[in-house]
Amino acid sequence: MAVNLVPGRYRGVAVATASGPLDDGALRTHFLGREAYRRTRFLVVCAGERTAVLRVAKASETELFSPIVELEVLAGPQECVFLHRPDVDTAIPSVLAATAVADAPGARAVVVRGRYEHVNFILNPRPRRVLVREVVPPEPAKLFDQAQRVLAVTEDLPPLELVPDVVDLTEVASAHPAGHYLLPCRGSGVTVAGAKVSYLDERPPLADWTLLGCERSRQIHRWCYGSEPFTVDFCPKRDPVPGTLTKCCLQEEHVEAGEGWVSVPWGSSLEQVREALTGLARALEPAWAPG
Repeated sequence: MAVNLVPGRYRGVAVATASGPLDDGALRTHFLGREAYRRTRFLVVCAGERTAVLRVAKASETELFSPIVELEVLAGPQECVFLHRPDVDTAIPSVLAATAVADAPGARAVVVRGRYEHVNFILNPRPRRVLVREVVPPEPAKLFDQAQRVLAVTEDLPPLELVPDVVDLTEVASAHPAGHYLLPCRGSGVTVAGAKVSYLDERPPLADWTLLGCERSRQIHRWCYGSEPFTVDFCPKRDPVPGTLTKCCLQEEHVEAGEGWVSVPWGSSLEQVREALTGLARALEPAWAPG
């Protein structure tokens, strides 16, 4: 059974209307032998409020029009839901899957007429969950936001569902009470009620503080002060579970991957996030390809 089947180019999806039943026999009688455009590979058949999705093969793939010689009913009207969502780009598998899960839960096939009035469908929508492990503040969580932006315009990745897994520095501080905290940089904007907060990037005078940081922060502290601070390590890359996208400041220019996880540099670009998601998707759904 095909899971997350999404036609790779929706120009291969044609929409047809029918007035009679949409069972297998009626559909075969109606469409076999009829001509179809050479790029047509799927048919969305509408009969009033009923919809069916078909896969078709033609006598020729080179002639401009050619008779349909084979037909497979991918989803009948009892399994199919048709949605009109003008803001949905139906070329994007993750967006199509999110729409199906949110607006037609349980449907085996979801057809969407979306942006530009383009029609596409997803069969057996089961987006793979990707845990995006990030540190806040600042907010929004940058890596999660970047991953969302990448998926929103990417046509060649399988349907992915991003799930934030946020390390909140104020909660980390609350779990390790201290009178003075040292944070890696002022850009985090972290404040802790009842405690003094200093920032390593400002190189403040050495004090008796608790460093909320990671290995890179410890390295900088040793360089600046020649000593090892008491540290609470919040590195989001520690112990990643399969299906995790995260980040690490020890990675300066490269994307790193392990068993089912991937990590980008702390100051990652959108292209690096795309590279990471592509690698992770291949690990999670190695056999997936646009339909």
